[in-house]
Amino acid sequence: MTKAYDTIYIDGAWTAPSSTETIEVVDPNTEQVVATVPQCTPADVDRAVAAAKRAFPGWAATPPAERAALLAKARDLLAERSAEMAQVITADMGAPSWLAERVQVGLPLTVLGSYVKLAEDFTWEENVGSSLVVREPVGVVGAITPWNYPLHQVTNKLGPAVVAGCTVVLKASEVAPQAAHLFFEILHDAGFPAGVVNLVSGTGPVVGEAIAAHPDVDMVSFTGSTRAGTRVSELASATVKRVALELGGKSANVILPGADLDKAVRAGVGGAYLNSGQTCSALTRMLVHRDDLPRAVEVAAEAATAMAGKLGPMVNATQFERVRGYIAKGIEEGATLAAGGGDLPEGVETGYHVRPTVFSDVTPDMTIAREEIFGPVLSILPYDTEEEAERIANDTPYGLSGAVWGATSEIAVAFARRLRTGQVEINGGAFNPLAPFGGYKQSGNGRELGRFGLEEYLEVKSLQL
Repeated sequence: MTKAYDTIYIDGAWTAPSSTETIEVVDPNTEQVVATVPQCTPADVDRAVAAAKRAFPGWAATPPAERAALLAKARDLLAERSAEMAQVITADMGAPSWLAERVQVGLPLTVLGSYVKLAEDFTWEENVGSSLVVREPVGVVGAITPWNYPLHQVTNKLGPAVVAGCTVVLKASEVAPQAAHLFFEILHDAGFPAGVVNLVSGTGPVVGEAIAAHPDVDMVSFTGSTRAGTRVSELASATVKRVALELGGKSANVILPGADLDKAVRAGVGGAYLNSGQTCSALTRMLVHRDDLPRAVEVAAEAATAMAGKLGPMVNATQFERVRGYIAKGIEEGATLAAGGGDLPEGVETGYHVRPTVFSDVTPDMTIAREEIFGPVLSILPYDTEEEAERIANDTPYGLSGAVWGATSEIAVAFARRLRTGQVEINGGAFNPLAPFGGYKQSGNGRELGRFGLEEYLEVKSLQL
């Protein structure tokens, strides 16, 4: 049964959009239409921005503790509806149920809780010499979020923005929009004042660009491809608005001599295939010493084969064909296929599934070693010296994430300091939702999560006493 979402959320109410056009949402496991959402127009963006602008003075003047209390209520309501949220995420973008529950919903719950606490702990003003330095909300925030983590990316932006005192106009991905609609039902039930949070739907070229270019939007926070991020920056520059970008990645997993090779390789395969490889920080390049290459390829191929049938599909037919095209390109350019390939997984008749794939004998100039694939494709590259490993790891236009494995944490940390990337896992270090997340180079600018994420939505004012 197809669920028809025929309203958008503006000024505290669900309201009809200006157009009757809709966008179909396809379940990538069944290839069937499961929902439709409105294709909004720039007129709808105007209405939403106007509501956010009207609400801003009152919301900015609300004490941080009161803003956080509403966010805490939303978090609690989300926890109550977590199973329902996981189901719509699976329907929209195909995440297996365990991933939808533990990561796609579990992580947003943690993030929301972190901002509730941070509102109490944060230093909103301080004396600096003879000056009083105060932190104030940026204003109206336009948030544009992707399909691969359709709730997490929403809470990454909306959580710190509302705690900071900003008002928000959100456009979720039209590919996986149901999580955002459900979350805005929760925000409404939590009691956020009219105009503080607003939801529009539609495509990037129509609705996303209208948000980025809008003169009454004070900041744009965008997560998506580097190509789309450059367009957001271009449009936003006309009004010199603040821009935060979390873009693509081609992260390296560097395994140094003396590290626990089998453990590092297995963890690296998991880091490459999380969310079926549809993760901007995926560890898609594994760098191993040439002496360790045969064993690394053997372990990686075993781990990939064991994951066959356990990964979710690509989000849609376009992404499915794109990933298979990269696999074909890898073979064409001379890489050795150690596991997987472009054929459908055994026993799969429907859905956009790609076999977990491992390439060995990959050179740094190959397409699969340079471009973001966004699918379960791992490239293993050999090196002879640490200096060469450093050069290969940094030889990319991206700089979002990475990993280093060494015989000791001290050795791994010393190498990690030489990587031009925003985040590095050390010997399998766990993801920390309080630590800053964001990239160098063409992986974007600004940071999300924790105190660093909150600061993105604040202006700093000096009162000279």
